Amino acid sequence: MKKTIHWRFTLILLLVGFMTAVQYNSMKNPAERDTRDIWAIRQDLATEKQFHSELLSEIRELDKTILTYKSLNNKNTGKALTQTVDKLYRQAGVTDVEGPGIIIKVRPSAESVAFGLPITGISPDLLTRFVNDLNRFKGLILEIDGKRYTVLSSIRDINGMTTVNGLNVSTPPFSMKIISPTLEDSEKLYNYLAASTIHDDFYLDDLILEVGKPEMAVEVRGYPEKFENQFLEELPKGE
Repeated sequence: MKKTIHWRFTLILLLVGFMTAVQYNSMKNPAERDTRDIWAIRQDLATEKQFHSELLSEIRELDKTILTYKSLNNKNTGKALTQTVDKLYRQAGVTDVEGPGIIIKVRPSAESVAFGLPITGISPDLLTRFVNDLNRFKGLILEIDGKRYTVLSSIRDINGMTTVNGLNVSTPPFSMKIISPTLEDSEKLYNYLAASTIHDDFYLDDLILEVGKPEMAVEVRGYPEKFENQFLEELPKGE
């Protein structure tokens, strides 16, 4: 009888020890918790919904293109293909574009000029930060100091000079042009840039941003380089 009680008591101690060890381990290594507040979660949700909306818009555009091809006869197929190619060239940024937009001038600050400080070029980090700030808005067409900025463009430091597409960006003053899908979008962009803290970043580098008011006709030059086709091959006629 005493031996049975002894084994039961031992078993109970083992269980208590095991539970204590598990509890200690969970307290030492707690599971990661989402510590964001409700507004941060709402912001992430809004971003995901915006991304979902953009995907749906792209799908609708592709569906329209497919329906257009299906409804065409042989005579109009060539015209439709030409229109599609022109649209793709425009999206890729290789054609000149004119539309509603704003012109931004980058100048040395008045204080740097008054004190006779040396005027230096804009840094790659600052220019990249500005471009990333513009990426909040969709459908923008950007030109930096006469150089078209596309998805293939790069901002780098080459031999101490800030470059876009491998070409040097002028020492301020220089201009940047931004075309928006609509004039209303240009007004929204203007209001955003007018109140943006990006001005402080420029001012720390002795530069100022002069954001021009929206205009109906802003011209942006196309990307001068030709695309290299690495995978597609043109079939001989008749195949």
